[in-house]
Amino acid sequence: MSYQWDFSGILRYGDMLLIGLFGTVKIAVISIVLGVVVGLLVALLRLSSNPWARKPAGAFIEFYRNTPPIVHFFWFFYALPILICVNLDPFAAAVLALSTQSGAFYAEVFRGGIVSIERGQWEGAKALGMNYQMMMRRIIVPQALRRMVAPFVERSFELTKTTALASTLAYAELLYQAMQVNSITFRPMEVYTSVAVLFFVLLFTLSTLMRLVEHRLSRVG
Repeated sequence: MSYQWDFSGILRYGDMLLIGLFGTVKIAVISIVLGVVVGLLVALLRLSSNPWARKPAGAFIEFYRNTPPIVHFFWFFYALPILICVNLDPFAAAVLALSTQSGAFYAEVFRGGIVSIERGQWEGAKALGMNYQMMMRRIIVPQALRRMVAPFVERSFELTKTTALASTLAYAELLYQAMQVNSITFRPMEVYTSVAVLFFVLLFTLSTLMRLVEHRLSRVG
């Protein structure tokens, strides 16, 4: 028996999916921004010659690389409020989980980009009398940024897809809203196909924009 597709329910409750899509974009953008800040700070500590700064930063990165993302969601939502005696709503818990986890991976992107610059560039900058801050701003970082674009985009894609785990905390992102629509329409094929299409359109659009940025940076380089 062939399956009869019926998207009338999707059209009827499409506003719920759009609300979920907005929730996904919102949590992804905020988490990416915070994750970049966390990642930059951790990367600077990781590159420090001081072992008291370098080793904790390395432990932070290894912890997030070797634990499942969903555990972070549950820990920030259920465990952290016990420690700080303040309840966190699903949005705050999800942002904390995503931004700290992505921060660990962004830190490696930053570190990898910086250490990939040839030693001659560092020595040449020193020969010109530049201090560390000037050398990083004028010589190292501009070159490293071009090398960071591809891994940065890849990590941002993974973060955006991981936002679906926020549905386990009842945060109204795309997957959670899709489950609500499915409970009304009882059309899982149509509902989750629509979710896949929306995620594809979102990430494909982002991918296209970032390819343009990468191409422009390569031309500038």
